[in-house]
Amino acid sequence: MNPNELNALHFLHVVGVLVLTAYTFYAFAAPLASRKGVMMATGIASLVILLTGIRMWQGVYDFAIMSWLIIKIVCWLGVSALTGMAYRQREKAGRFMTIALLLLTVAVAMVYLKPF
Repeated sequence: MNPNELNALHFLHVVGVLVLTAYTFYAFAAPLASRKGVMMATGIASLVILLTGIRMWQGVYDFAIMSWLIIKIVCWLGVSALTGMAYRQREKAGRFMTIALLLLTVAVAMVYLKPF
């Protein structure tokens, strides 16, 4: 994988994470009428994260199974699921925000520390 492709993938991956995070937290307080647009935005961002993540995994690690990567995938799935739950269970928004912050913190720690 050439450096330009890797840089472009990193950029798109991080933008996808920022969009997913922003819209997830917006969903905790947004009116119910905004549900369709927010769900579309988080779905597209999640897809961008998935596709760029798989390509970087293939290009850099040749699909090697690593524990930190599996933990990061679980965190991504958890944050992706929280948006829909935020609209269905408004009374638990505080708990969902705490879970989202925890999942995002663990995912970032796995990227930079790679403890496993």
